[in-house]
Amino acid sequence: MRVLIQRVRSASVTIDGQLHSSIGAGLLLLVGITADDGAEDIEYLAGKVVRLRIFDDERGVMNLDVGQADGDIMVVSQFTLMASTRKGNRPSYIAAAPEPVSRPLYERFVAAVEALTGRRVATGVFGADMQVALVNDGPVTIWMDSRRRE
Repeated sequence: MRVLIQRVRSASVTIDGQLHSSIGAGLLLLVGITADDGAEDIEYLAGKVVRLRIFDDERGVMNLDVGQADGDIMVVSQFTLMASTRKGNRPSYIAAAPEPVSRPLYERFVAAVEALTGRRVATGVFGADMQVALVNDGPVTIWMDSRRRE
C-alpha cells in the first residue's frame, strides 16, 4: 500500500462538475493498493499518517501532527500510485489491486484513519473520474510505502 501525503491549505474533489467533498487546512492522502495489501498495511500507514509531525508549532517548527494542528483529512483512492514505468513509456498498472480487493481495503483505511483521529474523513468516490484540487502548503509532500517502511 502506498500513500502520497500532501499538507494542504485546502483540497476538494469534484465529480461530473459537482463538488463532492472539500477540506480546509490538513492532509490530502492519495492511496494506492496492491492485491497483497491487508490489515497490517492499513494499520501501519494509518498510524504513521495521523502521527506524522509535519505541522508547525508556535515556533514555526514542524512538530505537530494533524490532530494537534486541528487539521482536516481527505482520502482519495488512486490506483496510478502503483504504476511501473520500468519497461517502455506506457505505465503498467498490473500491481494495482482489482476493484473487488482494493475497494474494501480503501474503505478500511478510511475507517482506520477516522478511528485514530476521532473525526470524519472526507473522501472521493472509489473508481470515479475525479478532479482533485489542492493548495499544497509549504509545499510538503511525503511518499510512504507499507513495504519499504522508510
